[in-house]
Order: sequence, then C-alpha cells, then structure tokens
Amino acid sequence: MTRREALDDPQIASTAWGRFRRIMTWMAVGGMLCVAAALAFLYWWTGMLPIHMAIATILGVWLTFMLGTGLMALAFLSHGTGHDEQVMDRLKDEVPLDD
Repeated sequence: MTRREALDDPQIASTAWGRFRRIMTWMAVGGMLCVAAALAFLYWWTGMLPIHMAIATILGVWLTFMLGTGLMALAFLSHGTGHDEQVMDRLKDEVPLDD
C-alpha cells in the first residue's frame, strides 16, 4: 500500500485549496485597491480619463496583479503541501556539478 502525500490526500488538499482561495480573495480586494490608486493617480496627473483608457487601466492593473498573485500563491501551495518533494530528478546522476 502506498502512502498518500501532499495534494493526493483529500484532507490536505481541501485545506490547501481553501487557503489558496482565501489568499486569492484577499488579494483580489488588494488588486481593486491598486486599481483605485492607479486611477486616482492618472486622474491627478492628466485630469479626466477617456473611457477606453480607464477600462484599459482597470483591466491591465488588476489582471497583472492577479496573475502575479496566482503564480506566487501556487508556488506557496506547492511548497507548503510537500508537493515539491515528490518530484524525482532522474538526471541528478548524469549532470556533473561544477563547484
């Protein structure tokens, strides 16, 4: 019988994905605050924004913020659950280490 590890265990997976969703929810709120700050700065700098510029700013800032957040949260999820330790390096004996 093999031992279940990391995200293979339903209890660990549900806890980890719950934490991931919680992080993403809070960061979505943080992204909205960054969008508001960017729009306020642009309004202060240039005055009234054309609607297309405002939409592009909202989408660009929020999507960039969420992409970075999602990738970092997935990296923390993978490391925090021990998923990274399950990877087998089949080339470790073939690649010489230069010290």
